[in-house]
Amino acid sequence: MQINEAKLAYYLTLKEKTQSQLAELTGVSRNTIYSIKKGRRCSDEVGNKIAKALGVDIAELMEKR
Repeated sequence: MQINEAKLAYYLTLKEKTQSQLAELTGVSRNTIYSIKKGRRCSDEVGNKIAKALGVDIAELMEKR
């Protein structure tokens, strides 16, 4: 799954969360969140955890092709 970096940054700011807080909420490492924010792909499971933690639908975060 490819999460759009700009959208992730936008929702982190909107929800007033840091990457560390998101990592804690999702149960994945801070390095994983950092990598995703820099454009790295992630598993569907991790993508869904991120969307849930931010309170958005996964479609809002996904990269459009």
